[in-house]
Amino acid sequence: RKNTKRVPSFRKLLRTSKIKLDNKLRNKKYKQQSAAKKYRKEQKKLREAVRDAISRKPFPLEECKKKQVAEKRKEEEEEDALPLDMMDEDDLKLMEDLAQKASFLTRDLSSNEPVHVKKRKHESVMDKYEKVPRRMQTEPEKELIHLLPIKDKGGIIPQTMEKPVSNVAQDEEEDMEEMEEAEDFNEEPLPVLTPEEMAAQRRQKLQERKMHIAALASAILSEPDNNIKKLKELRSMLMEQDPNVAVIVRKLVMVSLMEIFKDIAPSYKIRPLTEAEKATKVKKETQKLREFEEGLVSQYKFYLENLEQTIKDWKQRKLKKSNVISLKAYKGLAEIAVKCLCELLVALPHFNFHNNIIVLIVPLMNDASKKISVLCCEAVKKLFKQDKLGYASLGVVKVISGLVKGRNYSVRPEVLKVFLHLRIKEVELQKDSEDIAPKKKFMTYKEKRKNLSRMQRKWKKAEEKLERELLEAEASESKEKKLKLHTETLNVVFVTYFRILKKAQKSPLLPAVLEGLAKFAHLINVEFFDDLLIVLHSLIASGGLSYRESLHCILSAFHILSGQGDVLNIDPMKFYTHLYKTLFSLHAGGTNDDVGIVLQCLDVMFAKRRKQVSQQRALAFLKRLSTLALHVLPNSSVGILATNRVLMQTFPKMDLLLDNESQGSGVYLPELDEPEHCNAQNTALWELHLLQRHYHPTVQKFAAHLIVGAPTEGSGALSLELSQRPATELFEAHSMREMTFNPPVASVTPRRKDTFSQMDSFIDEELNKQVQQHIRETALHKPLDFSKHLKESSLS
Repeated sequence: RKNTKRVPSFRKLLRTSKIKLDNKLRNKKYKQQSAAKKYRKEQKKLREAVRDAISRKPFPLEECKKKQVAEKRKEEEEEDALPLDMMDEDDLKLMEDLAQKASFLTRDLSSNEPVHVKKRKHESVMDKYEKVPRRMQTEPEKELIHLLPIKDKGGIIPQTMEKPVSNVAQDEEEDMEEMEEAEDFNEEPLPVLTPEEMAAQRRQKLQERKMHIAALASAILSEPDNNIKKLKELRSMLMEQDPNVAVIVRKLVMVSLMEIFKDIAPSYKIRPLTEAEKATKVKKETQKLREFEEGLVSQYKFYLENLEQTIKDWKQRKLKKSNVISLKAYKGLAEIAVKCLCELLVALPHFNFHNNIIVLIVPLMNDASKKISVLCCEAVKKLFKQDKLGYASLGVVKVISGLVKGRNYSVRPEVLKVFLHLRIKEVELQKDSEDIAPKKKFMTYKEKRKNLSRMQRKWKKAEEKLERELLEAEASESKEKKLKLHTETLNVVFVTYFRILKKAQKSPLLPAVLEGLAKFAHLINVEFFDDLLIVLHSLIASGGLSYRESLHCILSAFHILSGQGDVLNIDPMKFYTHLYKTLFSLHAGGTNDDVGIVLQCLDVMFAKRRKQVSQQRALAFLKRLSTLALHVLPNSSVGILATNRVLMQTFPKMDLLLDNESQGSGVYLPELDEPEHCNAQNTALWELHLLQRHYHPTVQKFAAHLIVGAPTEGSGALSLELSQRPATELFEAHSMREMTFNPPVASVTPRRKDTFSQMDSFIDEELNKQVQQHIRETALHKPLDFSKHLKESSLS
């Protein structure tokens, strides 16, 4: 074919740049190389196809068989054939005539078909079956194994093989021989180990397992990406089968895996890859990271399943088929499994399967075993305290609420008390939801054009761009998101509390509910205030509550009224009266711990509501609290006197009680339960003079301070350490739970010293002789028969 493409002229070459010419030359070379490469590939494929065709050519089995059959027949004919000279002419002629006709002599005996099968194409299947020669069933039928059929010119030939029948007698003989050999082998005595040797062998095995666990763990921690497969090897040791060391090895492996997962787990949740992501090609580093994450998640999942199965087996009192571990040892294994789950719950709240761990841990908070219940409750408390955003807390609260409802409110009070450790200080209000965390609005183009010059617009644009980048780069969660989660969490908590108040008022969960309401009451919606206060008052009036529960009711009511309840026109006089009436229920015995709740109630009732409290009410409480300080423990006395100091500084004219003269008409009535009508202004705080001589030095300081009118400056003022601390904190600081005084109380030295060391010096010599003689005589007496005297007394 003639090339019609013209050669470029010299002028055209001059106009073309050098770079363009180099590119053209390079493209031409590349095309030639690619064409040659393509040709080589095609030739290689062709050679491979020819090679495959030669290797796959069918082996001519039928031809080989036919040759062998023909040779055998020829040999037989030569052996059986008679020489022609020995045959008659008539016989020879007959044989030649027969040879010209197709008969049974010329038939291929290997086939079962009749001779003239081609002529009788339309012969029925039944006729064919009838012409097959039959065989007498003289011998028992043998079982046949059907093999793959063979196809030839005649059609498909089924292949079968007789099933080999084992000789029963021969097998029995072999079994007997094996039994005899085993008996001979068992006759050899096994080496008997002493207890010391068994203990040494066990220690050696245990040391080997420990070294193996340590080697695997260190290898995984040093290079997690490359040694992720060793996690599977370490996890397989959870199925240790040696009964001597199985329990300890499984416990060690559980704890080791827990520490490994805490160390190598990333700080984000690993999601499964989509099909599109799996199909795309990525870098080697990315592929390696994907393989590591996939292996880590799968091994973590299997590990959690093993822990769950261990706990279930213990709960259901099940044993494995191998019976390697006893039922008693399963309890220890289950406790270690629960500890590992608790650690992972607290350490990996962001990682995969955290919700599954929550679902496992929360029912165990109500377990019959106190040890496991305390472990789970403490873990949930830690999780609440460290959860800054609120995702994990919301998940736990939802599961606890479902558990309480599902068990029909018959759960431990400790399950509900964990709600007190929630880090919720503010929630999203319905009315002011738009004002919380307002988003910064940027100026529109029209506003900029109207209000700003060209240079100002340019600067404003750069500033807004920078602010957007800063907002995107900010790692902390937005306040709005946090408030939303806290609001949802608190809604679930209040739903649980209100259900118990409505349906299970006599439940042992009521104290925990009232305590929780007292803590979170300021966050309740205003719409529920009236109904809630009515319920709380009815609970107090019913008389079925303990003293501590009634205190929680009072504290809840005043928390409600001190927060958003300020706008409500509600008089809580009945709650003041109830507290005033029951103050003397406190004493130095078991109710001493309730003084802390009383101090909280007094703080909310007087310090935070001083404008709504009358002078008569404050005087009555001041007098009764001073009397109460005489018969409680020192830490309670310190807390009560600190509250009295706040009352004297908050309300005017409290110094009336420091004067001996009565103010107004009437007499003080200490037994009256109404603080407004007991005429407290006509009495005096004589209790302070007694408290000045108290054995505790801090009580003495507070009493002396109050006697002079609780001044903030001067010689009668308290030290900063005592004056700046609230009453509840002072109550806890001077606690006597460890059976020690804080600060230590000085020991009192006796005024007289005993000058006589021997008691005999008090007695006269003759009298002393008579006493000694009497003692010796009584020593010789026979032992008393008490049973005799008892019988006599019963008869009489």
